[in-house]
Amino acid sequence: MYLKEMTLKNFRNYRDVNLVFSPQINVLIGENAQGKTNLLEAIYVLAMARSHRTNNERELVNFAKDEALIQGILERKLSKLKLELFLGKKGKKAKVNHLEQAKLSQYIGQMNVILFAPEDLALVKGSPAVRRKFIDMEFGQIDAHYLYNLSQYRVLLKQRNHYLKQLQLKKAKDLVLLEVLSDQIAAFGAEIIAKRIIFLDELEKYAQGVQAQITGQKEELKFNYDTSVENIYEKDVKQLYTDLKKLYETNQNKEIFQGSTLYGPHRDDVQFLINKKNVQVFGSQGQQRTTALAVKLAEIDVMKNETGEYPILLLDDVLSELDGARQTQLLRAIQDRVQTFLTTPSMSEVTRKLIKDPKVFRIEAGNIKNEEFR
Repeated sequence: MYLKEMTLKNFRNYRDVNLVFSPQINVLIGENAQGKTNLLEAIYVLAMARSHRTNNERELVNFAKDEALIQGILERKLSKLKLELFLGKKGKKAKVNHLEQAKLSQYIGQMNVILFAPEDLALVKGSPAVRRKFIDMEFGQIDAHYLYNLSQYRVLLKQRNHYLKQLQLKKAKDLVLLEVLSDQIAAFGAEIIAKRIIFLDELEKYAQGVQAQITGQKEELKFNYDTSVENIYEKDVKQLYTDLKKLYETNQNKEIFQGSTLYGPHRDDVQFLINKKNVQVFGSQGQQRTTALAVKLAEIDVMKNETGEYPILLLDDVLSELDGARQTQLLRAIQDRVQTFLTTPSMSEVTRKLIKDPKVFRIEAGNIKNEEFR
């Protein structure tokens, strides 16, 4: 798939812009604070119906206006889609081929994107929350059932935590309601864990190849899903549900004492192992960056396998964070394969040598001009 055209009205510092993109590589050049990342963000929001930079949607609308619009023409193998996302005081409204979608979950997944920004290097050395968010955002694009289970789980988690707090403060005494909430959250939690294991197994397979290629076959990359449920790789959803429910029953008093749900996928983590050692703890900065790059590149093939189409790749000033060897690996992996949007203050010698015939956009204070690649 590729994004053929995009129109922005009152999005960030763009008042009224219409752009036609290359199905291959699009380079967005400009100094800082001119709008490069805003343009990349608009593509991400069009796909995901949310920003990766802020939870305050008012920030996405030009400060002098009340509403913003993002429109895109998406070319797929067998169809062409017109996507529209309205942002206003009353919230978001999404349309596919002029038909309004009753739920955003029905809209998400029409257009698949992978974002790689400097902060994604924290995927390896950052907190467990960073890795959980990565799994949920990426897998949620390609599996609507996973997205539904995750949404239901979060609602129940909020309710259960609230009730545990009430029990902790002795403002409630009914343990039957807690048992009902435990049963429900265990059911959705089991589905989430089972899907995560499948996703990570496939992601690991492709990431191993990238890691080995970058390091000259010297490093073997493995993933380990870290959860309170034991022996997860030998269990199905039904058994995962039984084990999660047992965890809640066994630790009921502990959770009431702390006023919080202590077990479940919202507490899980992923460990990245290089030659059987945890790279988060024992890896060098170079190994951590190589692992993050391998994981992000592996997503391309996983999405292709799951959806039948390559996703759109968004690279936000990430080349400046990688050395020449890793830049080369990244650019070779995407050339002639994936529509790519790449932001950079200027073109390095590596990118000039490796990128073939990109479409270049010069961005200055929200104004965009086409520029020849030289």
